[in-house]
Amino acid sequence: MVAQYAFVVISDACSGCKTCQVACKDKHDIPAGIHWRKVYEVTAGSWQKKDDAWISTVAAYNLSVSCNHCMNPVCMVPCTPHAIYQREDGIVLIDDSFCTRCRACEHACPYDMIRYDEATRSVAKCHFCFDYLDMGLPPACVAACPNRALDYGDYEELKKKYGDVRRVFPLPEPGISQPALIIVPHRDAAAVQERNPEVSNWEEL
Repeated sequence: MVAQYAFVVISDACSGCKTCQVACKDKHDIPAGIHWRKVYEVTAGSWQKKDDAWISTVAAYNLSVSCNHCMNPVCMVPCTPHAIYQREDGIVLIDDSFCTRCRACEHACPYDMIRYDEATRSVAKCHFCFDYLDMGLPPACVAACPNRALDYGDYEELKKKYGDVRRVFPLPEPGISQPALIIVPHRDAAAVQERNPEVSNWEEL
């Protein structure tokens, strides 16, 4: 019995191909402009001239993130009709039949992973492909990743395997919501952090 489902992102293996994002959109028929899974392209550094040579301090990595099915889901707090609830296995879901479209949950999520669809006037997010899990199958994003940069499973078991890093730039402090997310940082993550990092694809996200 899984006590708390969690995602793992192995940043060294992520090429930024966005196959995970496409697989998610395909499975759930998500319209253009809305993403339940985002792939951040993080860059830092520049070129510096030293004597007659140019030296690169550029570093970069990709980071694929969706709803983290947090252990302290702060999106639930402002939801007065209790449309957001958490399963026994930690998966956080939205019951559309109770949702009043107030969008308070959208503004509360520190990861900006609850999306409002103007066409359907509804809020939605990753639900961990719980229908697949209930059939013994992996989430669509995990199954689709050609580099095996994503993994999933029980949070405590994954911590033993991968460690317990839950924040790299540009993610917020994990203490806010206790995300069920484990990150295996890219080899350049520390260098990026020291060189005024930025997300180079904000417009896409």
